[in-house]
Amino acid sequence: MLNYKDKKVLVTGGAGFIGSELVRQLAENGAQVAVVDNLVNGRRENLAGLPTDRVILHEVDIRDRTQMQSLLGGTDLVFHLAALGVRHSIHSPQENHDVNATGTLGLLMDARAADVGRFVCVSTSEIYGTGYKVPMDEEHPPFVMTVYGGGKLAGESYARAFYRTYGYPTVVIRPFNTYGPHCHHEGDSGEVIPKFMLRALTGKPLIIFGDGTQTRDFTNVQDTAYGILLAGLAENVIGETINIGSGEELTINEMAEQVAAAAGCTDLEVIHDEPRPGDTLRLYADISKARELLGFAPRISLADGLRQLKQWYLGQDKSLEALLAEELVHNWQEAEKEA
Repeated sequence: MLNYKDKKVLVTGGAGFIGSELVRQLAENGAQVAVVDNLVNGRRENLAGLPTDRVILHEVDIRDRTQMQSLLGGTDLVFHLAALGVRHSIHSPQENHDVNATGTLGLLMDARAADVGRFVCVSTSEIYGTGYKVPMDEEHPPFVMTVYGGGKLAGESYARAFYRTYGYPTVVIRPFNTYGPHCHHEGDSGEVIPKFMLRALTGKPLIIFGDGTQTRDFTNVQDTAYGILLAGLAENVIGETINIGSGEELTINEMAEQVAAAAGCTDLEVIHDEPRPGDTLRLYADISKARELLGFAPRISLADGLRQLKQWYLGQDKSLEALLAEELVHNWQEAEKEA
């Protein structure tokens, strides 16, 4: 158990997918948590069951500097996860940049002014673009494919700059692709594993964009959040940039087979659709630095994680068909309406 007892922690994006799991683990480890989320992608129900005396949700946009300044006073540690996603950046690049880049800069300024003791900036593997060598360590040059990747690279660069220019204690974490309970299948936040799982459970074809040979490093959300949690306390990570992933590479075609098997529907049709714009073709994490500096190691296998996700979807209040109806197939197209 990590010693977060009585630490006052602020988590931006804390009602979101990874953020809510991080908040859960913080609460389990004794922290007092202020959750900041504008609920555009986050959900109140993601925080259900957490102790209300130690976890308080503030429905605030991180771009509201006045409200953020009022919340940061007396905070020991910030975990910054609030962001708008990859597909959102394709149809709304300016807003995506405003949140992911400018919003991060403003938050860094306000956290430093409030004398917050540590700022953990959660970036993304998308800053790497398509890997020219794998596995990709933190020295792999960035080559962003989307405005999302560009905005996140700007945000993490500001975090490093605050350390180098002002000596402000920052850490940058780059999670690779994450899946698990509370993930997104809906709208422009929808990701491949939850979309596959819902389609498999409802007997619908699995849709793969491109030829499916593109690869990802898929990590269970509990492991991703635990890696971020470790970065909040480790003594030797200030100023560092650290990958969090599973350290395994899987093609999207292989993932379709794995999800279908976990759902118990191995004879599903697979449809190959047009490639997504700006799609990264190869992501595969070198997690040696996380092992060395954080003592991090993934603990949940893909098979166990997919079974966990299946049970989570089967336990939702909505029917599987109603959940699938929230999917946008081509979710980089803002105005798309799917039947």
